[in-house]
Amino acid sequence: MELLHRSFSQGNYHTIAVAEESLAITAASLTAAKERPQRSLQVALVAAQVAHDNRGQSIVLLDLREMTAVFDFFLLVTGSSRRQLHAVADEIEHTLAEKYGEKLIGMEGYAAGTWILQDYGDVVIHLFDEKAREYYSLEQLWTGAKRIDWQPASAPRIAQLE
Repeated sequence: MELLHRSFSQGNYHTIAVAEESLAITAASLTAAKERPQRSLQVALVAAQVAHDNRGQSIVLLDLREMTAVFDFFLLVTGSSRRQLHAVADEIEHTLAEKYGEKLIGMEGYAAGTWILQDYGDVVIHLFDEKAREYYSLEQLWTGAKRIDWQPASAPRIAQLE
């Protein structure tokens, strides 16, 4: 405020505009910071539903917001085969991009297909085959994380034959 008052009294209107713009940016940043956890939860829930719709098993959503500032949620999903894990990963990527505008920051393990990691910044998705899920046991590693109790919106999709 002192900057604004001093600038105005000296007739420096450019400084006033810059200061007002900075205040507006700060207000927008605070609003975005408050909305971020809700947005990341929404992204995680949509990804969980997509995994369920594609017959993902043992779906667990972990809330890590109180444990780390690096990300908000882990989604853990088990698939029965490499092909299924690819299908789940592809469908999550497609749905989050097309319907929610979420960009995939990075993906690891797709070629091997035993543990696919999709990084959406605040949400990290882990798609495992049964052996890798048991071996890495992320639920045990993050045992202090809260589990989000979510319920799928529908039964898994089954392809229709024509």
